Amino acid sequence: MPSPRDRQTRAATYVVYGVQGLSFATLLIQVASLQSRHGLSEGAITVLLLIVPVFAGVGSVAAGALAARLGSKALLRVAQPVVAVCVAAAGAAPDVPLLIPALLVFGLAVGAVDAGMNMQGVAVERRYGMEVLNGFHCVWSVLSAAGALWASAAAGLPLPVVMAAPMALAIAGSLYAGPRLCTADEEKAGTTAAGSPSGGLPWRPIIPLCLAMAFLYVGDAAVSNFNSVYMRDVVEANAHVIPLAYFAYQAATLAVRLGGDLAVRRYGPAAIVRIGGALATLGFLGVVLAPSQPLAVVAFGLTGVGLSVVAPQSFSAAGRLDPAGTGVAIARVNLFNYVGFVVGAALVGGLGEAAGMRLAFGAPLLLAAAIIVLAPGFQPRRAAAPA
Repeated sequence: MPSPRDRQTRAATYVVYGVQGLSFATLLIQVASLQSRHGLSEGAITVLLLIVPVFAGVGSVAAGALAARLGSKALLRVAQPVVAVCVAAAGAAPDVPLLIPALLVFGLAVGAVDAGMNMQGVAVERRYGMEVLNGFHCVWSVLSAAGALWASAAAGLPLPVVMAAPMALAIAGSLYAGPRLCTADEEKAGTTAAGSPSGGLPWRPIIPLCLAMAFLYVGDAAVSNFNSVYMRDVVEANAHVIPLAYFAYQAATLAVRLGGDLAVRRYGPAAIVRIGGALATLGFLGVVLAPSQPLAVVAFGLTGVGLSVVAPQSFSAAGRLDPAGTGVAIARVNLFNYVGFVVGAALVGGLGEAAGMRLAFGAPLLLAAAIIVLAPGFQPRRAAAPA
């Protein structure tokens, strides 16, 4: 039976995930507006968007080291408000010399928050003794969609206002949630060791989770960055139909995450990841072969069904492999989020230019199939006690 403190930490963690989804969407949706406002070329904005996840990877690694000593609560109380401030600063930046540092600090902070919020999610999962991470990622998706709806409704207002208004809510949410998160001692409750340096965690059992995370985000980057190009150039969709592909992807992701925890409790994480990899593979195969617009939209939705289960189970499994509850394993897995995003954008973009966008989606197809092979690495177990 959950205690009042259990429910408090769970509610606070929901808020943290929601704030992160809102912050990320508020910036991502305005990339084209920022490009136009500052007169950035396609090459310049592409390079900048590839550098940001590199900084996020650095932030994720640093988060692992800091959280092992201070706990993820202290990390989140600083980093999450910084994310919101950077998003607002990017919207208000009058020129490129001020825009670039805002985006780079955003990258560092967002990487730290991504790692820290999943450390909190795993800590809550330990307290409840059952799978709850899909629910947290579901809230991320809901608030991300809310950020998109706000951007649509506020179109026509000055860009600084459009980006700052949701960030005021984000700062308020992070300030509310921060004091209520799991403390460093609570994060380690139920673990098998009092503490462990980062070097004490072996890499070998974490590698399948890291690879699955990278392959997931290659697919996610392919869909997020190139679905509109595919719909326009391959199946010749018009402006009304083009957005349906990404909507199908996100709607399917949200729908699966709503019931994901129940499915994992019943069938186990390895089975769910295996099924997810198979469905994502079929989805990308459908994208490669789709003869019509409706089938292309359905195929993009199917990729969302399959890929949506991988990230929550990767973090949950990483938490089980960290016997001291340091968060180092989670930070390592989170790093491959950004590896996959960078590789996916470059790989699919390059293949699309060389061989056409239809064939370019063959790359995430093969990597989604590899997730099926990696699924046994998600079986519940703990790493051996660190040396």
